[in-house]
Amino acid sequence: MNTEKRRQFIINFMYCFIIGAIIYVVLKYGIGLIFPFLVGFLIAFLLKRPIRFLSKKLHMKRSFAAVILVILFYGIIGGIITLIGIRLFVAIRDFIFALPQLYTQEIQPFLVKLFQDIEDSVSRIEPSFISTLDKMSSDLLSSLSNLISNISMGMVTMVSGYASSLPVFLVKLLFTVIATFFIAIDYDRITAFFLRQLSDKHRTLLINVKNNLFQTLAGYGRSYLLIMLITFIELSVGLSIIGIRGAVYIALLIALFDIMPVLGTGGIMLPWAAISLLQGSYPLAIKLLVLYVVITVIRNIIEPRIVGNQVGLHPLATLFAMFVGTQLFGIIGLFGLPITLSLLKNMDDQGIIHIFK
Repeated sequence: MNTEKRRQFIINFMYCFIIGAIIYVVLKYGIGLIFPFLVGFLIAFLLKRPIRFLSKKLHMKRSFAAVILVILFYGIIGGIITLIGIRLFVAIRDFIFALPQLYTQEIQPFLVKLFQDIEDSVSRIEPSFISTLDKMSSDLLSSLSNLISNISMGMVTMVSGYASSLPVFLVKLLFTVIATFFIAIDYDRITAFFLRQLSDKHRTLLINVKNNLFQTLAGYGRSYLLIMLITFIELSVGLSIIGIRGAVYIALLIALFDIMPVLGTGGIMLPWAAISLLQGSYPLAIKLLVLYVVITVIRNIIEPRIVGNQVGLHPLATLFAMFVGTQLFGIIGLFGLPITLSLLKNMDDQGIIHIFK
């Protein structure tokens, strides 16, 4: 009996391992091959109801309504992205050109004064250390100067690299737009074709997966809107206490920026604190750093709990999935693995699949 249980455990383990390996390979290497068509299908799905509404309301062919709404969708999104992209490009360009001047006018005088104060203090205690400090300060200033120069050149190279990859991006974008047109025009026929290839059992499973997936995504959307609202309130109160003018508007900007997983609140507050420090505003820099630490700690505590409550996962499971997903798939895994785990749990709770006990 024990041998039979072990054999069954090994079979189940190998089955789950193979399925997991296939999913990993598909997500890691296969998604990129069909990504334009996946995006096109997602946009066509989102436009499905507006297309039907417009077609019935104006008594026009579905294909014509689909073309109008797809053009309108890409026109609005493209305009917004273009505007943001231009502003971001200008900001990065200005920063690259201003970085050497910022070092010369702000950072270098600050460090020279700092080392001079240190030397004055040390000379009263041990004059023999002065020559060592002089050499250390000159070496540090020289290294920082080279570092600033390398950063500027590196950023120029990075921008050039993005510019060189622009043709590839435009080709993918062109395929995405064309795919969206075709899918939106014949959405019902295309989905019916794929559903006919499945058995009744698998068709029902696919429909349940779709319904649960969108329910999970809606929960994710609600949770991150709530997190953004909490961050906005914390920033508004904190910046107002510090005495920052226009605290509410700045808090709103940072809260919107905080949605980005890589940059987050620190993408604005840390450079702000650093610039304040270099300008000699030590109290402001310290207050900004303290506010950033408080907001970061609170977010790391509440995020797993809020997301877990919205999508039906324990906070520890959510935190584990976010960490592992980030390690395996980067930003996509940060959201993708918790969504997948929540989807599996919801379907298991409904008795559609049987994974957990």
